[in-house]
Amino acid sequence: MLKIRGLKKKFKNFQVLDGLDMDIEEGALYGFVGPNGAGKTTAIRVITGLLRPDGGTVEIGGRDAFAYREQVKQEFGYVPDEFGMYDNLKVREYMEFFASCYGLDGLVARNRCMELLEQMKLLDKEDDYVDSLSRGIKQRLCLARAMIHDPRFLVLDEPTSGMDPRVRMEFTEILREMCAEGKTILISSHILSELSRMCTDIGIIDAGKIVLSGSMSEILRKVNDSNPLRIRLCGEREAAVDVLKEDRRVQTITIRDGDIVVNFHGDQTAEAELLARLIACGARINGFFREQGDLESVFMQLTNHEFQKVVFHSEE
Repeated sequence: MLKIRGLKKKFKNFQVLDGLDMDIEEGALYGFVGPNGAGKTTAIRVITGLLRPDGGTVEIGGRDAFAYREQVKQEFGYVPDEFGMYDNLKVREYMEFFASCYGLDGLVARNRCMELLEQMKLLDKEDDYVDSLSRGIKQRLCLARAMIHDPRFLVLDEPTSGMDPRVRMEFTEILREMCAEGKTILISSHILSELSRMCTDIGIIDAGKIVLSGSMSEILRKVNDSNPLRIRLCGEREAAVDVLKEDRRVQTITIRDGDIVVNFHGDQTAEAELLARLIACGARINGFFREQGDLESVFMQLTNHEFQKVVFHSEE
């Protein structure tokens, strides 16, 4: 659905996008994250045609987004991070105005607007003034507006910022439903725990480049495979520690909360071999598992420029 190659954008002497490459498959719910100043919003503005890049290409739905601007505009809907001001405009009037911008009028426009307000659970708000709505309701209305022309691709820039947890949960459930119906969604957010539960794929941008991209399950699996092993014992641990010291794949050994925590470079087969050796030496194993990682830990490791390695230490 989206293919970006070598995207560049500079503001004065600051290179915001530095050869950005990015792919989003059709039907994906793609989380787009990065630290402040990494280039997220600039990339989104280029994708949606609000900025011209200094170099690179963007394809949406197989078309060059710059050469076929008018055709590509029909392929996507955009939900910005700021709603804007609409004085003295009711929800129904707001929707019908944007319907007219896409060439819909009369009964066709009315039916489409009511259908979307129902989908977003906003039918009871149709006669409310837009500026009287809460932020969460405004963002759902903005999503309804972005869906008027039934685009295949949705681009959302920080849509859940400022929402309370319940409203955020309702909003993300709507996005899941839309994705299940065949929409492709790109969502930028700083709420990483939310993205990890919601998204099928993730892309992390730092210094204007994608530093990690892939399916959520694949990324978390790779992270977990590199996380420390935690070994829980019943009784003495000296024999187990001796076995660990002899294994060249063991980088560090730490005692934490009574468990042995090992920085171990090996796959699941190597883990099984290590476990067998520990049992053979007489160690009474009560637990043997990798510590679980999450999207927050991945993000911090990839975007932390002050510390380039993790140091494990004893907490006893």
